[in-house]
Amino acid sequence: MNYASSILGFLPGGRRATGISQLLEKLEAYLPPVQVERVREAYEFGAEKHRGQKRVSGEPYITHPVAVADILADLRLDADTICAAILHDVIEDTPTAKAEIAGLFGQVVAELVDGVSKLDQIQFKNRQEAQAESFRKMLLAMVRDIRVIMVKLADRMHNMRTVGVMPPVKRRRIARETLEIYAPIAERLGLYNVKLELEDLGFHALYPHRYKVLERELKRARGNQKEFIGKILESFRSSLKKAAINGQVEGREKHLYSIYKKMQKKGISISEMVDVYGFRIIVDTQDTCYRALGLVHGLYKPMPGRFKDYIAIPRINGYQSLHTTLFGPTGIPIEVQIRTEEMHRIAESGIAAHWKYKTGEISSGGEEHDRARKWLANLVQIQEGGSSEEFLESVKVDLFPDKVYVFTPKGEILRLASGATAVDFAYAIHTGVGNRCVAAKVDRRLVPLRTPLRNGQTVEIITAKGATPNPAWSNFVVTAKARAAIRQYLKNLKRGEAAELGKRLLGQALDEFSVSLKKIPAERINAVVAELKLADAQDLYEKIGLGERLAPLVARSLLPAQAAAEEAAAPEPLMIAGTEGLLVTYARCCFPIPNDPIMAYLSPGRGVTIHRQNCGNLEEYRKHPEKWISVAWQNSGDRLFASEIKVQVTNKMGVLAAVASSIASTLTNIDHVSLLERDGDSSALRFELQVRDRRQLARILRTVRRMPDVLRVSRTIAGKSG
Repeated sequence: MNYASSILGFLPGGRRATGISQLLEKLEAYLPPVQVERVREAYEFGAEKHRGQKRVSGEPYITHPVAVADILADLRLDADTICAAILHDVIEDTPTAKAEIAGLFGQVVAELVDGVSKLDQIQFKNRQEAQAESFRKMLLAMVRDIRVIMVKLADRMHNMRTVGVMPPVKRRRIARETLEIYAPIAERLGLYNVKLELEDLGFHALYPHRYKVLERELKRARGNQKEFIGKILESFRSSLKKAAINGQVEGREKHLYSIYKKMQKKGISISEMVDVYGFRIIVDTQDTCYRALGLVHGLYKPMPGRFKDYIAIPRINGYQSLHTTLFGPTGIPIEVQIRTEEMHRIAESGIAAHWKYKTGEISSGGEEHDRARKWLANLVQIQEGGSSEEFLESVKVDLFPDKVYVFTPKGEILRLASGATAVDFAYAIHTGVGNRCVAAKVDRRLVPLRTPLRNGQTVEIITAKGATPNPAWSNFVVTAKARAAIRQYLKNLKRGEAAELGKRLLGQALDEFSVSLKKIPAERINAVVAELKLADAQDLYEKIGLGERLAPLVARSLLPAQAAAEEAAAPEPLMIAGTEGLLVTYARCCFPIPNDPIMAYLSPGRGVTIHRQNCGNLEEYRKHPEKWISVAWQNSGDRLFASEIKVQVTNKMGVLAAVASSIASTLTNIDHVSLLERDGDSSALRFELQVRDRRQLARILRTVRRMPDVLRVSRTIAGKSG
């Protein structure tokens, strides 16, 4: 039984008993007897380990791993993968160690099983984190051996075939995960048939009513268009025969989920979906593909802008085919795909089409396999330094089909996600290029780095030594690699700044005891580091800077008991200049500026937040006096700070422009203007400004207050004026 027919044999929610005898019969068709015997032994081992365990449906548990192996046998995978499929749950669900599997079936099988297993032994904060960490582990195991994901996709496929027995909430969660993660992975690896079945099963489980309505309407449409489809098939076959081209022509009904997505995207009903059928022409050579294209364009007029040449420029997963849309009889659109036998084999089976078998070993080849490995290798860069949830979201972004094809100055093609910018392009070339990127040229013209790229453009990246990523880039990049690289840089930067701030805070805390940090013996610092279970002194400073450790408590730990018990000297304030970086922020509720009386609050993970002493929000913060830090301004030079004023004006035409002009006359930049309230006679306006200190702000207030149409002007504090 071929893979396509196995898919047709399973309707959503349908079940079929898959026995070991059927599996072994399939394996005997392509594996040597000694390998088939290994699979039989794996079955006996797994059946013994799972003895007494049952699925939710009531069937013996071993039926599930055998069914997973059966799916992989349809893809003609090797004995190691089939053994791993049969044993994929024994580490997770039975008291079986990885070493035992390695001893009986080899290290390769043990690694595959471990790669698929979940991380139930580790305690996570919530189910989302556990799921994300399990997913991260599985994908990183894929980097070492791509067969891990083959087993996982088959596992998910069989679970989806039997998901009907699950409670509705769990069924919908599994279905959504299948549509968002596993079907796109299958597409990325070129496993088209796997992708189609996962999508249809996921659609049926997530939206059963919509699925049934759509299925019913399509059956009705199929009956109405039967004669129409036959006529087009005959015209294609006749035209190929006249041109002496040997080729297969087949009509294919579009998949329910793809129709549903198209209806959603275009906002149309099923009655408006006229192109629910497509046609495929399979010929012998690449040259013949283009000849066949000319023939179908001669039969029916092509739609402008709907031709895609995936032979010259393959998709990221290696898919190759010519796509065209024609005006059929009565003007109904006809979608046609034209490809060779080899292209069709790769389109149906993806990387699985390149697996070759030898006794006891497996090798792989082909461009599609190389592309898959390159994508998997990028996952290593994406996951570095981020949380599991961030990794999962990044991979989700990266799984959506690529649609933009652009060129390097040397003529090489790069495939990027739709909406990708010049920064995404820079990171796609190399992380170092992205980090040092300062400008970009598109078709020899300078463009902003945030410019979205279009098909066919030639992009050149200009770099500068010493340049660093701009945090604002993360607001517009779309590729996972760019997002991960920028995030990693900022985290490293933040850690460095946190350590520097933490060292200053610890020094300030020690000053209260008239002790200098430099005079604390290294062995004493190392002892406290070990006591707190940290890596080193740098890690300690970083934790203090991030607010995860309190400097006064650490200072007392560093001092001898007698010195710590003595009365502390008056604390020296931490000096603030406004150039401290990411770990010192200025509260948006009260907008502190130089010469304001200020206090600082230590927020875990965020560093120090500066407030004005008369800020309305301090009431809540005063409940935690241990987190307050004494701070003072030092000379900030020409550094600008955000400040905010509220201006009440009479309702007259042009008054906003007049106030803005008056503020500008004091050589002050206006960042933002908003209307707070309005009644019959007056309006309240809020201006966010960039100022150097209180003196400049006072000058602005005096200038605005003198205007004839200004009723009142004041500085705002935490939603109030002051």
